[in-house]
Amino acid sequence: MTTASTDLSRFDKLAALDPDEVVTHSYVRDITLPSGSVLALLTLDNGRDHTRPSTLGPATLLELSRTLDELRARAAAGEIHGVAVTGKPFILAAGADLSKVGEIPDRETGLLMAQLGHLALGKLSTLGVPSFTFINGLALGGGVEIGLNSDYRTIDSSVPALALPEVFLGIIPGWGGAWLLPNLIGIENALEVIISNPLKNNRMLKAQQAFDLGMADAIFGPANFLEESLRFADGVITGKTVIKRKNAPGKLERAVKWDVAIGIAEKTLASRIGRVPKSPYKALELLKAAKNTDKATGFAAEDEALADLISGDQFRASIYAFNLVQKRAKKPAGAPDPKLAKKIGKIGVLGAGLMASQFALLFVRRLQVPVVITDLDQARVDKGVEYIHSEIDALLGKGRIDSDEANRLKALVTGTVDKADFADCDWVIEAVFEELGVKQSVFAEVEQHIADDAILATNTSSLSVEQIGAKLKHPERLVGFHFFNPVAVMPLIEVVKTPATTDEALSTAMVTAKGLRKNAVITTDTPGFVVNRVLAKVLGEAMHAVEQGTSFETVVEAQRPFGLPMDPFVLLELVGLKVGAHVLDTHHAAFPERFFESTALHELAELGHIYEKDSKGKVKGVDKAAQKIVDKHRAKDATPYTAEQLRQRFEDGLADEIHRMLESDVVAAAEDIDLCLILGAGYPFQMGGVTPYLDRVGASERAFGDTFHHPKIVGVV
Repeated sequence: MTTASTDLSRFDKLAALDPDEVVTHSYVRDITLPSGSVLALLTLDNGRDHTRPSTLGPATLLELSRTLDELRARAAAGEIHGVAVTGKPFILAAGADLSKVGEIPDRETGLLMAQLGHLALGKLSTLGVPSFTFINGLALGGGVEIGLNSDYRTIDSSVPALALPEVFLGIIPGWGGAWLLPNLIGIENALEVIISNPLKNNRMLKAQQAFDLGMADAIFGPANFLEESLRFADGVITGKTVIKRKNAPGKLERAVKWDVAIGIAEKTLASRIGRVPKSPYKALELLKAAKNTDKATGFAAEDEALADLISGDQFRASIYAFNLVQKRAKKPAGAPDPKLAKKIGKIGVLGAGLMASQFALLFVRRLQVPVVITDLDQARVDKGVEYIHSEIDALLGKGRIDSDEANRLKALVTGTVDKADFADCDWVIEAVFEELGVKQSVFAEVEQHIADDAILATNTSSLSVEQIGAKLKHPERLVGFHFFNPVAVMPLIEVVKTPATTDEALSTAMVTAKGLRKNAVITTDTPGFVVNRVLAKVLGEAMHAVEQGTSFETVVEAQRPFGLPMDPFVLLELVGLKVGAHVLDTHHAAFPERFFESTALHELAELGHIYEKDSKGKVKGVDKAAQKIVDKHRAKDATPYTAEQLRQRFEDGLADEIHRMLESDVVAAAEDIDLCLILGAGYPFQMGGVTPYLDRVGASERAFGDTFHHPKIVGVV
């Protein structure tokens, strides 16, 4: 590995790829420590405020590399006794600029980017004096790897997010993370940080969690973080402070636990996400090898892995998905001016069951306004209020809120059986039984009591919003506001606009969704809206296939290349077989020539399950009774599909249906279809959404003679 700054010319082509890079500069100042030792404090700062985190582009890394060369020379001359890296206020570094990494033109350039990161950050361990990273704020990806390449680390207890999110984005921690982290905190902890957390919707660590894992040697409060970190560094330099790393792997872990942990992780991955995503398995391979390779070998393996993944389809798709979530979701297509939104001072929830209670809890937590719930009788209302209060107590017990906030939230929630108590509500949402007459009835009743400009919202997943409002005096105030389960976790709300919906009502819905910290996509009032229409296509084809005699196993195999987080039959059981049957019926009624109805599914719903499971809930196989039901409904002339035939039916059917949705303006663009599936159905980032996948496999051209994206979102050569 080259170390001299004179050998950096081979990386000049990287800098040329990003001439407009916002360079994060390396500013150095000498600090005399209490012992008289001199520490060179290197501050990374891109000159912007905390809303524009420092990133590590080519010019940044080249400058950092040259600065570290100068510091190594000063250390050799005895001018300094230690080097510490920290960041501008609230930010250490957010890793590479992903938009630019996504534009790398070929594998060779990708390899150079990996090697430059290793070269620059690797110098932190070869300075000839102790090196430190003072993690003073947000640290992601390469920002974390700055610390890992240093000899010692401190962390500010207020740091809100620290993570290695690369696997979430279709790559791996390629600047030392995959080798250094397991050798610092042990294989099980490293698996959590590098693989498990990214695949849990990119879960981040807070400061205390990172410290407990062993990713920092000391944790200090924000008031005196720098002063305490300097004292810590002085103690290390003088030898007064000795670091013991309890989570560092010992001989026993390397001999026994390491391979066992890797084996368990691989089986867990296969059962959870299948074998389509590449980056988790590549990360697993690197973590396995880190047990008994030296640093140079580990870094070289990271270089090759990162180059392969950067130049592949899945990373390109991940960047596309990342931009959807980070940019398009924040500026929803077709959203009216937020200034038109009605101010929400009180909320009414029609219903007090589980879904309604989850709504009420979310509204009161996020909007901090009074919430009133109602139901058919006082017992149900009391049960709903009791559930909400118990959930607030659970948040208190977990330390998510303090006692004052818990008491305040509880006081904001009330229950009633008298709809007159809704008179001063500005926003009323229903969460009652999914039946048109029921929803029309509860809205007609509450409309007698509320103001003419109060907004009404329905959480329907499959009924026509326009029909739900058909009996209202003011149907123009009604919007669809479709949540996904679990309500507190899933980030999508489909906001449904009817022909009558006013801009004020639509704007209020969008602003409310933002206040709930959800991402909203506007759809027209059509069966299934977006997510359920796409899933109905998949589920309908799956049930039709088994009714044609295709084995359940073949159906699962056929849909595996899509990369969906679960197979169609697990999904059906998750949403409920009765709900699934209702969704298929709704779509068959609307589009009988394209969506299958399933008589078998209705009978399976009475059985209550498809799969047989063990005592821990693990699938053992298709239940014999379920198989008998499917066999009973098989047509006499039915012909089973092969996995390949069925895969193409899935793909071509989806391409055709999504094209029809876009032609009829269900949403503004293909990007909105993908955004809905990523946020509402857990569609993996590595697939980029369904439309790039359908383009890549040729289904779009087979279905409608074109592609959704121009050019197609594919990897580089």
